Amino acid sequence: MKSSNDFYNRVFKVVKQIPYGRVTSYGAIARYIGAPRSSRTVGYAMNASHGEQDVPAQRVVNRNGLLTGKHHFQGTNLMQQLLESEGIVVIDDKVQNFKKVYWDPNIELPAFKE
Repeated sequence: MKSSNDFYNRVFKVVKQIPYGRVTSYGAIARYIGAPRSSRTVGYAMNASHGEQDVPAQRVVNRNGLLTGKHHFQGTNLMQQLLESEGIVVIDDKVQNFKKVYWDPNIELPAFKE
């Protein structure tokens, strides 16, 4: 059986590839790594990523573009500030032009290999 650490590392590998100025969803990452019912666990990985180097967790939002993980960032609006520094517009905790800035690893990356 694989450990949660292995799962988290698979998630981190995908998140590190999200381009600057783009976002993806927990579910898209879960589908890409072959665990389509594990969106919530992807969220747990993002929460655990804050000690990891080069994991842009701010680029992972829910399927509607909401900053559901924002309370896991230090500071009141750090997640939003990080996204805005990349040119992403956020209003009322929601990414604007979500379809335009959405990046789907299932389309953009080659098939996931363990």
